[in-house]
Amino acid sequence: MTLLASPAVRMGISISIATGLYGVSFGALSVTSGLDFWQTMALSLLLFSGGSQFAFIGVVAGGGSGIAAMSAATLLGMRNGIYGMQLNALLHPTGWRKYVAAQLTIDESTATSSGQTDPAEQRRGFWAAGIGIYLLWNLFTAIGALAGSNLGDPKQWGLDGAAVAAFLGLLWPRLKGREPVAIAAVCAVATVIAVPFVPAGVPILVAAVVAAVIGWFSHGRRDEGLEPDVDPFRERHHHGAHRAGDTGPGAGE
Repeated sequence: MTLLASPAVRMGISISIATGLYGVSFGALSVTSGLDFWQTMALSLLLFSGGSQFAFIGVVAGGGSGIAAMSAATLLGMRNGIYGMQLNALLHPTGWRKYVAAQLTIDESTATSSGQTDPAEQRRGFWAAGIGIYLLWNLFTAIGALAGSNLGDPKQWGLDGAAVAAFLGLLWPRLKGREPVAIAAVCAVATVIAVPFVPAGVPILVAAVVAAVIGWFSHGRRDEGLEPDVDPFRERHHHGAHRAGDTGPGAGE
């Protein structure tokens, strides 16, 4: 199979383009928040975790302290460590690939990989999404950072909400079950309530504490939670196998 014939690779490429494009919003928002071009690029090249990056510059732009900015970014980045444990068991990377895979472990590469059923497709999906997004995210971060000073207020272009919309678009379909949806809704309400009363960056920490407390005392089903996406090609494979079976001995009798 050629790479472009792989469903996981095609999915990874499409996700890379969509995700990479809103790197423009990060670059523009970062420089208008007070960071220079190279500081902005360092966040994308080294941190490479969109949610954490937006949290960092959001706290900085809101006048929050450096500790609050790092705490918010670290809190959101912790999910990548959890993804890493899942992907290590799924992909079994060895040697230098472990270190590269760790850098490329983000929401999109994890979802693309875990959404496949075939082990080879899981590997192809992870690397296609991870490498593709890393290259395009940094390219469009640079474009956004260079153009940021000429764009005026990023809010006029809707760039301040682009990352939030994209993150919700990835998260919401993967919440399976009533309890995870309820927890997400409660955390959102807690964040909105906390915003007027606490320094910038702290509402994210408040939401995390609320989620942790609910999760600690929760008695929900073990099969509910943040689950991998359903393989969109599974049904097609099923029909293909069915048609192949019809051509065997006894077909048409």
